[in-house]
Order: sequence, then C-alpha cells, then structure tokens
Amino acid sequence: MNARHSDAPLDAANGMEIAIVGMAGRFPGADDLDAFWRNLRDGVEAVRHFDDDALRRHGVPDELLADPAYVKAGIVFDGMAHFDAGFFGYTPRDAEQLDPQQRVFLETAWHALEHAGYGDPTAAGTVSVYAGSGANLYLTRHLLPALAADASRDIATFLGALNGNDKDSLATRVAYKLDLRGPAVSVQTACSTSLVAVHLACRGLLHYEADVALAGGVWLNLHQGGGYRYQQGAILSPDGHCRAFDARAAGTAIGSGSGVVVLKRLADALADGDTVHAVIKGSALNNDGADKVGYTAPSVNGQAEVILAAQAIAEVTADSIGYVEAHGTGTALGDPIEIAALTQAFRRTTPRLGYCAIGSLKTAIGHLDAAAGVAGLIKTTLALAHRTLPPSLNFEQPNPRIDFANSPFQVNTVARPWPAGATPRRAGLSAFGMGGTNVHAVLEEAPEQAPSPPPERTQLLLVSARSQAARAAAAARLRQGKSV
Repeated sequence: MNARHSDAPLDAANGMEIAIVGMAGRFPGADDLDAFWRNLRDGVEAVRHFDDDALRRHGVPDELLADPAYVKAGIVFDGMAHFDAGFFGYTPRDAEQLDPQQRVFLETAWHALEHAGYGDPTAAGTVSVYAGSGANLYLTRHLLPALAADASRDIATFLGALNGNDKDSLATRVAYKLDLRGPAVSVQTACSTSLVAVHLACRGLLHYEADVALAGGVWLNLHQGGGYRYQQGAILSPDGHCRAFDARAAGTAIGSGSGVVVLKRLADALADGDTVHAVIKGSALNNDGADKVGYTAPSVNGQAEVILAAQAIAEVTADSIGYVEAHGTGTALGDPIEIAALTQAFRRTTPRLGYCAIGSLKTAIGHLDAAAGVAGLIKTTLALAHRTLPPSLNFEQPNPRIDFANSPFQVNTVARPWPAGATPRRAGLSAFGMGGTNVHAVLEEAPEQAPSPPPERTQLLLVSARSQAARAAAAARLRQGKSV
C-alpha cells in the first residue's frame, strides 16, 4: 500500500508543515498526559527522598549509606513491571523475556494511535514507526546472569534472549504487533534519540513514504528506588535536583519515561478532519564533528547551526518564537554553552533582549535519556494547546557564566498565560546527544479548525475492549471526559 499524495490546498507558507494529531506518554508521577500537564502547570517535581530502611531493602550497604557523598534521592516511575501481555498476544513467559522498555513503548504506541483516532491503524493508511530506547539494563541485570548460570544453555538460547531485548527490535516490534506497513526504523543517537526519530519521521512523511508516522522513545531506569554516589564534575547532581541555568547547577537527575507522537502532513490532517494539537513547522539535524573539547562535550557552533537551520526550514525569524524548551541538563558546562548557542542563533534575525521564555523539563522529571526529546516535544505541544507557559523549576539565581542580560532569554519560573502576538504562538525545542548529534525543531500552535456541526439527534457512543473490566474502565474514562 503506497502513501497517498494529498491534493488538499496547503494553508502553510512552505508546504513542509507536519501536524501532531495524537500523543501518549507515561512519565514519573503521571500515567497519562492529563496528569502530566497538571504536574507541569503546577510545578510538581518528581524527586523522591529515601530513608535508610528503604535503601537497605533496595540492597544499599551500610557503608555506602554512611558516605556523605551518597545522595539518598531519586525519581521513580510507577508501574514499570506492569504489562498487558494478553492484549498484545504474549504469553506470560514471552513477556518475561521482553525488555520492559519494549513493553511500555508498545503500550504507549497503541495509546497514541487511539488518541489520534486511529484505534484501527488500517484506517490511517500506511503508518511508519521511528523510535529509540535507552540501554537495556534488563538484559544485563536479569536475563544474562540467569542464562550464564545454566551450563546447558547454548548460543541459540542467548540469541533468543536478544530477540526480545535488542534495541534494533523496538520499532519493528511495534510495526509487527500493530500491523503497520510503513518504514520501521530504530534510532540511536544517545540523549537526542527520540527527537531525531521525530525529525526522521517528518522527513519520511514529506517524502510520501507513509501517510501517518509514530515517533518517540523510551528509557527505564531499573536502578530506581536507590540513590547514588555524587562525583564532582559528573552528570548527576549533588542533591538529586536538576537546577538548569541556576548558579547552583551541578548536574541532573535520572528519570524514566515513554512518549509517542502521531504525525501527519498538515494538509492531509486538515482535509481529513483530524484534531491538530500543534504543528512542526521545521526541524534540522547535524553533528558537532571535532569542533569541541572532547567527545562528550557540547559545541556552541554545532548547536547554533542546527537551530539556525531549523528556523530557516520553518521560514520563521527568531523574534516570532516565544518559548524554547531547552536541553537544559543543569550541568556547569552544558547550560552556558546552550544559552550561548541559542543567543548566537537568535542574534542572526533579532536584536531583542529578554523577550523569549526558556525552560527545561529535566528540572521536573529528570533526564529521560533516549526519551528526553519526545518528552520535551509533548510538554511544548501541551503548552501551545493550553496557551500557558509552564514553570522551569529550581531556578533562583542565574549561572554567572550565562549572560542572560544580553540574551533574548529569561527563565520562566511560574506558570503564566502565553500571550498572542503578531504571529501564531511558536516555540523552539532542542535535544543534544552525547557524541554530538544535535536536533532542533520549530513548533507552532494549531491552526483554527472549524467546529464539528452539532448532531441532529442523540448519538450513541460505542466502547469496546478485550475484557469486561477494561470496558468498564474505558467507559469510566469517557464519562470523566478523558481519552478512552
């Protein structure tokens, strides 16, 4: 089945726009996007502090608990072990052998399609999948030790275990289980993985390789529930809090999460009557090369160039962008470089000072590794849809190495209305991967869509599920005005 070529008129200036027509995600403290937005709007931080008894039960030895450098805090993702195996045709044994990241991502992909109105994916046409996951701790911590302890196991057994745990299987597993016939591509670029997946999904749609695309990522920290030993200069913070752009910024926190967006060419989405949550006007991708002090270090020029490229593709000027969802790891090196790069890029088209809000999701739910970019995309889409700028947390005094006074940016620390301007509300979004793969996207609020005409008579809403309990839960969510 080939992707269709739309003959609908393009409302956009350059015909490159991609609509976000569905979303789903599970994040620390939020099992769905309604809870996620409430937490963002209300400034809820997901960090939990653990007492010594809880840490002992987690296996932390007393000598480590007595170490003053041991941080007794972390971010917990609830329900990590839960999986509706029967729904996807897995036996309990098969599900047990499957990486929890692949389990959670498969469920998230299904929920995203339902949110987009394509619970029957065949109605969407040709559907592609672009996605990536974090390191597979489940394989190394649980499966391989058990296999290695059994001398009767041979290479075929090990290869069988890899089948359900290889990163390469993430996108193709979703395509198989949901019967999706478009390209299925697993993406791996470290912390920029899921936003790179979104960028590639957009390119695929614009080349008519599919009618609809799923894009996203997942990362689950199986070490959650315990603390960690702080090391000066490393990526983790000394107190469990991420303080992006702040004078006390000294590292990030590690979270867990899964996110998927459903994408469609804007012209097709408008012609088909899809709900458009936001528009990706343009995105760009590059690498730093050797223009930095080391392999793991960021580059001002590399980041500035990808931001400029995304703005050029989107055909927007920087002074029309009212918010930037930053990579914002809260590290002593990363934050100053990111603001310097953003300022360098924005200065190409605007001299304005302090007009653009900036924030980092990592201050609320930690760093989600391969899922960080799509989590930031979902946050920014919700902010555009609600016309509200959510707060970036833990900011008190600016990092003295960041020249905010001579930049276009101010850290947004309280939830506030996002005012309309001369142009539609627009946002920038960055994700930078260790190793230098940078991606930036420019988003715009959804265009006004004509409301559906009122029904001429009372409508019957049908709810289906694979069990009576699931049907009752779906009906209850519908009564509450939530997506089923």
